[in-house]
Amino acid sequence: MRSTTPYAADRSAAGLPRRIKQHRSLLLRQLGESEMWMQHNKVLNLKLACAQVDGLLIRPGETFSFNKVVGNATRHKGYRPGMRLSNGEAKPGIGGGICQLANLLHWMVLHSPLTVTERSTHSFDPFPDNGRVLPWGVGCSIVYNYVDLQFRNDTEQTFQLKVGVGARYLEGELRADRPAATTYRVFAKDERFLRVGAQYFRRNEIWRTVIDRRTGTALCDELIRENVALVKYIPTGVPVLDVVLPT
Repeated sequence: MRSTTPYAADRSAAGLPRRIKQHRSLLLRQLGESEMWMQHNKVLNLKLACAQVDGLLIRPGETFSFNKVVGNATRHKGYRPGMRLSNGEAKPGIGGGICQLANLLHWMVLHSPLTVTERSTHSFDPFPDNGRVLPWGVGCSIVYNYVDLQFRNDTEQTFQLKVGVGARYLEGELRADRPAATTYRVFAKDERFLRVGAQYFRRNEIWRTVIDRRTGTALCDELIRENVALVKYIPTGVPVLDVVLPT
C-alpha cells in the first residue's frame, strides 16, 4: 500500500498494432491421479482471472503485478475449488489453477525486453511430464498476497496483455505499440534427475538467446534461472544420477 512503484492499471479493448509473442496452453490435461473436476473448475477460474488481465497496458516505467491486477481469488467473486499445489500434491482450493495464467504471461515476457522483477516457482515437481510443451522450470507459483509475478517495462515502448479462454486452450498475446529491436529463443540446458538416498530431485538451467530482429544475428546468451526441485514421483525412462552426500 505504501509502495511508490507505478503499477500498471489501465486497460484498452483495442489491441496494440504489433504482436511480440503469442502462446497458448492446453486447458485440460491428465496430471497424475488428480481429479479432473478440479481442472474443469480451473477453466472457470481462468475465465475470471483473464477478464481482469485482458487488455492491460504496461507503459514505460510501469510494473505489472499479478496479485494487484487479479486480486484475491475468493468464492464471493465466483471462483471455485480448483487444482492447487500444496507440498507437492494437488489439492482443491478456491481459485486453484490460475497459476496457469501466470505461467503463460511469464513465458511471453521471457520473449520480450520486459524485466522480470519477482517470480517464485514451486519447490516440488509433482507430476511426470505428460505432453509438456514448455521447458520444465519456467512456471510460476502465485499465492495472494505474498507470492507474486511482477515484471517492469524499462523500455520506451508500451506493451499490452491480451488473454482469454478458448475452447481447448488458454490463449495469450503480448503486443506493443511498435516493433521490438530483438527477438528471443528460450531453452533449457543441463536437465538431469538426481537421486539422494530415497529422494529424487530435478534440476536444469533456463537460458535465452537474444537475437537482432533485423539481421537475425545472435547477440548473447543469458542465464535466466537455475531450477532445483524435489520430485514427488519415481522418474522412469530417464537417466538418474546417484549423489552421495558426505557423512
